[in-house]
Amino acid sequence: MTFGGVSYRTLRVWQRNGDVFLRLWHAELVWPIVEPILIILALGLGLGTFVEVGGDQTYMQFLAPGILAVYPMWASVGECGWGSYVRMSMQHTFDAIIATPVNLEDVIAAEILWGMTRGLISTMYILAVMLAFTPSYGLVDSPLVILVPLVAVLQGIMFASISMSYTSTAVSLASLNYFFSLVVTPMFWLGGVFFPLDSLPRGFQVLAWFLPVSHVAAIDRALVEGNLHWSHLGDLVWVLVVSAVFFRLAIFLMRRRLIK
Repeated sequence: MTFGGVSYRTLRVWQRNGDVFLRLWHAELVWPIVEPILIILALGLGLGTFVEVGGDQTYMQFLAPGILAVYPMWASVGECGWGSYVRMSMQHTFDAIIATPVNLEDVIAAEILWGMTRGLISTMYILAVMLAFTPSYGLVDSPLVILVPLVAVLQGIMFASISMSYTSTAVSLASLNYFFSLVVTPMFWLGGVFFPLDSLPRGFQVLAWFLPVSHVAAIDRALVEGNLHWSHLGDLVWVLVVSAVFFRLAIFLMRRRLIK
C-alpha cells in the first residue's frame, strides 16, 4: 500500500541513514551540545546586558525559545542539503536504492524524514540545555514545553522539504551555498529569534510573516512561556501548508532529475 507513491519501505531507507549516523555519532556529539550553550550564554549574558525586551523578561529568556527554532532548522536543512546532495550525486546512493523495489518517492520521503530526525535530535539537545539553566535563569516557565518536540517534528519536515526541493536543482555541492546565503541566513536573522518582530519597520514585518521560521519561533516561544493563544493556530496552519507544498515539490523535482 502506498500514499502518494510513498510506501512502508520509506522506513527502511530512513533506517539506513540512521545506521550510518550511529556509526559516526561520536564525531558529531560535542558541537550540537556545546553550540547552544555558547549562544545562550554569550548572547544572553553578554549582549543581554545591553538589551531590554520589555516587562520583567530578560534577553536570555527571550532568546532561548528562538534558538529552539533556528538551530534545529540548520540541522534539517544541512542534512537534506549537503548530506542529500552527497548521497545523490557523489555516492550515487539514490541510484543504488531505486534499482531495488524501493521507489524514488520512498527515497525522498526517507531523506526528509531523516532531516526531520536530525532536527529533532538538535531540539532535544537545546531543551536539555534550557532545562539545565532554568533554575538559575528561568528559561522555561510552562509545562507546555513538553509539546516542543511535536512542533520540532513538523518544523523538521518543513525545513527538510524546503532544503530537498533546492537540492533537487543544485548543479554542484558549491551551489548549495547560494541557498544557505540567500534563503536560510535571512530566515536565521529575520525570524524573530534575536529581536521582537514588532520592533521592525512595517515592510520587514510583512516579509518576516512569510518566513516559516518566524511562525515556528512564535509557537516555541508561546510553549516555553506558557502564553499560547488562538493566533498560534494560524502559525501552525502556515507550517503545515508550507510543509505539504514543499514535500510534494521535492518529490516532483527529484523525479524529474533522477528518472530518465
